[in-house]
Amino acid sequence: MTTLRTRIAAMTAAMIAALSIVLAPAIAPAPTTTHHAGGIASIAASIAEPVRTAYADDAASDNASAGATGEDVAPISGPVPNVIITNFTYGDGSVPVGGDFTLTFTFQNKGKVAVSNMVVTVDGGDAFAIAGGANTFYVDALYAGRSATQSVPMQALSSATSGAQGVTVGFRYEYVDGGSRSSSSSDIKISVPVSQPDRFQLDDPVPPEDATVGTETTITMNYVNKGKGDIANVEASIEGEGLETTTKTQYVGNVASGASGSIGFAFTPTASGSIEAKLHIVYEDSDGKPQSKEFPVTVDVAEAPAVDETDMTVEDATADAGVPWWVWAVAAIVVGIAVVVTVVVVRRRRKRKEAAQAEADDWDDWGKTPASDADTSDASEASASVSSDPLSPSVPSAASDAQPTQVLDLTSLPAPDPSSAVAPVSEAPSASTDGHGPMDSRPRRARKERA
Repeated sequence: MTTLRTRIAAMTAAMIAALSIVLAPAIAPAPTTTHHAGGIASIAASIAEPVRTAYADDAASDNASAGATGEDVAPISGPVPNVIITNFTYGDGSVPVGGDFTLTFTFQNKGKVAVSNMVVTVDGGDAFAIAGGANTFYVDALYAGRSATQSVPMQALSSATSGAQGVTVGFRYEYVDGGSRSSSSSDIKISVPVSQPDRFQLDDPVPPEDATVGTETTITMNYVNKGKGDIANVEASIEGEGLETTTKTQYVGNVASGASGSIGFAFTPTASGSIEAKLHIVYEDSDGKPQSKEFPVTVDVAEAPAVDETDMTVEDATADAGVPWWVWAVAAIVVGIAVVVTVVVVRRRRKRKEAAQAEADDWDDWGKTPASDADTSDASEASASVSSDPLSPSVPSAASDAQPTQVLDLTSLPAPDPSSAVAPVSEAPSASTDGHGPMDSRPRRARKERA
């Protein structure tokens, strides 16, 4: 359709130009003739110009086409206008817990149409509160591209934690676009840093009461964390002239909220008099920022006491003596008694063992040679009988003579007197009272001889 209109317009312009050329000689030349020709040319150009601009805007060309055909088309709405915060301030540094500050922010309409009936709301969350006033503000209108600034008095709550805390700013507004009214809203969050006050308390150092040269002593310092945040990486060190330390810097560690303790600075004085020392404490506060504190302290050091050689000699002698003499005497007596008792017990046991062994040997010998034992027993009885007779010749005893025992011929001896106290050999078994007969006489006599 557009192409056809373009062609008709071009043909119309060409016909008008040709007609003007044909009629030009018939008309007397005059300045207005050129004027009319120029006017007709400009009219043709003005007719063609809107047709060329239709290609640049599709929406306009569609609306124009719809208008030419008589169709009704709803207009297309523009983009929704956005309101943003372009800048805000809350003061210098961070806001301490419990401190007041003024939050000032600037907001701008970034849309293509004006906004109106705007309501601005400020919400501090759990960390902030409005200090004297309301948190809602009204703006009648804000044109496209325009900005506005609002200030709000606020306070950081005592329950707020360290670090960045959020504040939410809400915008609700209306705008007109395409002949209709619409509404929109947006929430923008900004952050404000909050800090806990440094309440890590360190008491004055306590010097030692009696410090001497060459003797290690200690300076103590008490601390307590009264803040709500933890203290981290606490380190302590001591320095000064006239003192030596085995550990120059000691690591204390972290100190929780409400915790307390004591730091000991150990050192050894090398000179007498007043020693000026410095104690250094380095740590990180609840915000993570390094902190450093220094405490000067004066220590009075005395000379080391002189050593008395006499006392050292007495002490050495006492150390060498160790245990008192009477303890050694008692110990010697106890040992002597123990030795005597041991010897007596051993001897008794040895005698008992020898007696038992001898008795066992007698019984063994008697069982092996019964015949020879009987002969010997008879010979002994005969010898005893002969010796008891005053008329018999003297016969040496085997127990008193080392010569071998002689065997006597009993047939040549006179008959024994019945009234004699010595029983004949044949009556020897009657002398046994244990009921075992003549075989038991030898062991019994042997036992009696050994006893």
